Amino acid sequence: MAVRDLIPRMRWRMPITRSESINPLAALHEEMNRLFDDFWRDFDGIGSSLMPSSGFPRVEVIETEGEVKVEAELPGIGENDVDITLHNGILTLRGERQSSSDDRHRRVSERYYGQFERRIALPAEVEGDKVTASFHKGVLTVTLPKTAREVQDVKHIRIDS
Repeated sequence: MAVRDLIPRMRWRMPITRSESINPLAALHEEMNRLFDDFWRDFDGIGSSLMPSSGFPRVEVIETEGEVKVEAELPGIGENDVDITLHNGILTLRGERQSSSDDRHRRVSERYYGQFERRIALPAEVEGDKVTASFHKGVLTVTLPKTAREVQDVKHIRIDS
């Protein structure tokens, strides 16, 4: 009996096609791969958003010659609900998104509520006392100027042919 036969809601999805393998370890490996494939398929495409590399808020880190700019999408969150800190080359965004309705009447909720914290390792050394932040239409923009040493350390290398 296959593992998928034990899970009632997956029986109807796909007929079991099994390539009988001589090696029982290979057969177990194939069966485990099928089990995990079925598990992630149940999320209808949102499985990738559950991976540890993603988080809330979604950010873009843009580096130019003179600065690093971090843009974070914070829909439904006010600028007073966000705390920004910089320590040892790590920019931390913290905050909380409050629910606007009473939980007793909520039937379905796919929105994110509660506290969040996102840490971003900066790609360059920045001047902490010159950091600025702005908030416009749900997008937080933090501008971090690079240190003079960081700007001077850029070396352009010629390619010999």
